Amino acid sequence: MDSLLDKHWHHLSPEEVVDLLGTDPHKGLDILEAKRRLADFGPNVLAAKPGKTALERFLLQFHQPLVYILIVAAVVTAVLGEWLDAWVILGVVLVNAVVGYVQEAKAVKALAALAATMKAEAVLVRGGKTARVDAAELVPGDVVVLHSGDKVPADLRIVQSRELRVDESSLTGESLPVSKSPAAVTREAVLADRTGMAYAGTLVAYGQGLGVVTATGGRTELGRIAGLVESADDLETPLTRKIATFSHVLLIAILALAAATFLIGILRGEPASHVFMAAVALAVGAIPEGLPAAMTIILAVGVSRMAARKAVIRKLPAVETLGGVTVVCSDKTGTFTENQMTVREIFAGGEHLEVTGSGYSLAGDILPEGVAKSDLALARCLLAGLLCNDASVEGGPDQPAIQGDPTEAALIVAASKGGYPAAQTQAAFPRLDTLPFASEQQYMATLHQAGDTRTAFLKGSAERILARCDTILGPDGTPGPLNREAVLRAVDAMAAKGLRVLALAEKAMPGDTLQIGHDDVASGAVFLGFQGMIDPPRPEAIAAVAAFQKAGVRVKMITGDHAVTAVAVGGMLGLGVDACRDDPACKALTGAQLATIDDEDLIERVQETSVFARVSPEQKLRLVMALQARGEVAAMTGDGVNDAPALKQANIGVAMGLAGTDAAKEAADMVLTDDNFATIAAAVEEGRGVFDNLIKFIVWTLPTNLGEGLVILVAFLLGATLPILPVQILWINMTTAGCLGLMLAFEPKEPGIMERPPRDPAKPILGAYLAGRVLLVGILLLVASFGLFQWELALGSSPETARTVAVNVFVMAEAVYLFNSRSFFRSPFAIGFFGNPYVIAGAVLMVALQLLYTYAPVMQSLFGSAPLGLGAWLKIAAVSVAVFCIVELEKKLRRDRSV
Repeated sequence: MDSLLDKHWHHLSPEEVVDLLGTDPHKGLDILEAKRRLADFGPNVLAAKPGKTALERFLLQFHQPLVYILIVAAVVTAVLGEWLDAWVILGVVLVNAVVGYVQEAKAVKALAALAATMKAEAVLVRGGKTARVDAAELVPGDVVVLHSGDKVPADLRIVQSRELRVDESSLTGESLPVSKSPAAVTREAVLADRTGMAYAGTLVAYGQGLGVVTATGGRTELGRIAGLVESADDLETPLTRKIATFSHVLLIAILALAAATFLIGILRGEPASHVFMAAVALAVGAIPEGLPAAMTIILAVGVSRMAARKAVIRKLPAVETLGGVTVVCSDKTGTFTENQMTVREIFAGGEHLEVTGSGYSLAGDILPEGVAKSDLALARCLLAGLLCNDASVEGGPDQPAIQGDPTEAALIVAASKGGYPAAQTQAAFPRLDTLPFASEQQYMATLHQAGDTRTAFLKGSAERILARCDTILGPDGTPGPLNREAVLRAVDAMAAKGLRVLALAEKAMPGDTLQIGHDDVASGAVFLGFQGMIDPPRPEAIAAVAAFQKAGVRVKMITGDHAVTAVAVGGMLGLGVDACRDDPACKALTGAQLATIDDEDLIERVQETSVFARVSPEQKLRLVMALQARGEVAAMTGDGVNDAPALKQANIGVAMGLAGTDAAKEAADMVLTDDNFATIAAAVEEGRGVFDNLIKFIVWTLPTNLGEGLVILVAFLLGATLPILPVQILWINMTTAGCLGLMLAFEPKEPGIMERPPRDPAKPILGAYLAGRVLLVGILLLVASFGLFQWELALGSSPETARTVAVNVFVMAEAVYLFNSRSFFRSPFAIGFFGNPYVIAGAVLMVALQLLYTYAPVMQSLFGSAPLGLGAWLKIAAVSVAVFCIVELEKKLRRDRSV
């Protein structure tokens, strides 16, 4: 049986499928055989991947190179009896771990909430009886009954159908329900063209059917996609990658300097304990202990800002990744578009007319204004579309909801825009009989009464409707000769715009007619016109694409829909397909073409093509990987099951919160609560602001670590007393990071943030310009702190007093440098000195803490501080102001240099 599950079921006839699976389409499997198969194949569920335990997540917070150094330093310091230093170091490590764990726990909780789903059921025939059972009990060979509104519970080979149409948009990207029939298709048919199959997770939009289960659980197309999601790489974000590189470089440098310090001290004959404490002081000073917690909190602030703009972040580093996006790939249906079919053009009375409005909202008009009342051909065309219709549009004007086929709903909306409200019109023209749509006939007809007259209205494909027409209705309501060539040119012109075209006609019937058959409408009908519809792009998506292009971010459409439709929507969005002229390869690449292109060629072609149509889930994944192979930071948006693997592989996956499937949400890094493509542009803007603030924090904090390390190193090399002790270094690093540095998380976005190109992913975290500033300020802190420390000793002050001066030099210089760091290039006065009130509050709080540090007896006991006189404070203030002025002068001299 296992070998049978790899069959191309769509290529086999229903009889062959039934025979191979050993079942009966009328009686189904017997109960004992079903139990045996359930034991063999397992339940019809997707296996859940086990997650990390809470303890594992907590312990992984310590899995960082710089944290290892701190832990070792704490242990050895404790062994040497320096218990206060040891506990302070361990406290710092623990605080960082708790902050990281809490943030990750929130993400895990959000994932669990998104994964909660309702239990699925299925109606099947088993042992000759029809019953509703838990879908998890289905096995290959079961016979499933499908009705309108059902969710397909497993992969099925259709063996019977009656007007069966299935919405496969979540799996294939096809925007319209697909007609299903038992007929076999070619072996090479792509997923979206396998009309004899119904796949797990799709929705029955209309009709009835009977299908034999061919695959369950992980063997379904849905399960295969889940496997692709699992196989997709969990990519590091650009920032985490750069921070990891930076941490390793810093680790090597710190260990080398600490080892050199220890070796020099031993060679000098100094006590090993004294030498080791100096080496610990150097290591502790050089390590930016507050960086992990600060990164987490700055990202968390970004999360709250994005949530306010309808973007929910599921994975914290995604906040920063958004700021570095260089290309956005999006599914079409429901993402760029509203997933609501809309009539955009009508051909009636020999004229092409424009229809305004979008989606199922009744707001809109038919242009030119008033034509619906004067053009009788248009009026009858709208009336036919409304009456020859089984759909309905319900709900209020702000949130319309449809029942039935989306194309029929579009016809109802178009009629309303032309002055034919559905309820009143349908009441005035009661339906007497219906010829339902059949795939072999390609049309639908209904019989209506209006007073003593009977009229049959027809709706269907252009070829089938025109074959039944002898005349065409003119604008004045008079039938005239039908010029078939002219009419077919009109339909070709509409189809070339990506519109799905439906033809409409009417035929007067005898006054006593109560029923109609196909023979009754085989000829003699009057052609009324065409209505062309499309799932249009959201207006805000068009604006968002323009905003991305202005920001240097390229936008690509990757969809499972037809190429003509995709190119038409791409043109409306401004994706550049219009510039391709008649080069179809430039306009779009299809899944069939992608299958013939090797990886090397694809990496080149993916750059120049903006629209990819009729692609499979594997190909979506492959396209994202091709972009990443070019060094792009790729965002992928989508809402369907077929988008999940690419969402997982992308540097940033974005799912739709309202229309999105659970599979898409679980694979994504970010979920849009309003399903609005424009929200992604807002999130990218916020992401750029967050990245700027992270870099500002790093540029602000590193000079302190550099200065502290240099002070320890210079003092040790000169054989001088250490100006600051390890516990004092930790006080400086942790209090300033919390009171000062974190205030940069609330820094407003700088003007023009979406007018600059995305940052180069290959560039280091700090460019030469900012690295030079870090070095400059680090040296200034060295000179100021070491100089004042030696000055105090020369004046006869105690080492405790001199160290208190040195500590306050670091803290006060950091406080004024914080104002420098609010902008890379501009003065704090130019951006508004009080533009970030949190910076002012943080500086005031830091001054208060330093006064406590200097004068409180308990702090003097814990940290070895001493009270200072006015003269010492004036010197500290003078060097702090000097640092501020020198940095502002450096900005002015290098204003035009890039970051």
